Amino acid sequence: MQINGQCHCGSITYEAEIDPDDVSICHCTDCQRLTGTAFRVTVSTAATQFTMTGNPPRRYEKRADNGALRLQFFCGDCGSPIYTTGEGKDAEVVGIRWGSINQRSQLKPRHQIWCRSSMGWLDEIPGLPGRPGD
Repeated sequence: MQINGQCHCGSITYEAEIDPDDVSICHCTDCQRLTGTAFRVTVSTAATQFTMTGNPPRRYEKRADNGALRLQFFCGDCGSPIYTTGEGKDAEVVGIRWGSINQRSQLKPRHQIWCRSSMGWLDEIPGLPGRPGD
C-alpha cells in the first residue's frame, strides 16, 4: 500500500510503500514517555521503501532496554514524531509513526508488544462518555 504523511505543521513530509498488516502497538514505558500517552502505534517498512520528501527531521538517540541504539526522528518545529530506526541491521527497517500517516484510518493494529506496561484502563475507553467534537 502506498502512503504519505507529514508532521503537524507540514514541514516534514514523506512517502512509503507499506504492508497494511504490519501495524503494531507498543506499550513500553519509553513509548509512553516519547508520545505523552498510553501507547504508540507504528507501521514498519523496509528503509528502501521510505522516502523523505520535505524538510529533514531532527534526531534523538536513545538506548533500548536490550542495549540497541534507537534513533527517533521528529519535527524540530512542531515536535511531531515521524519515524524510528536503528543502526546496523536495525537500520534496514523504519517504524513510521501512525499519527503522521495521512491514510491512518485505513491502518488497524494487528499485534502489540510490551503488554506488561499496558495501562489497565484501556479496555474501559469504549464505555466512557464522549462527543463527536469539542
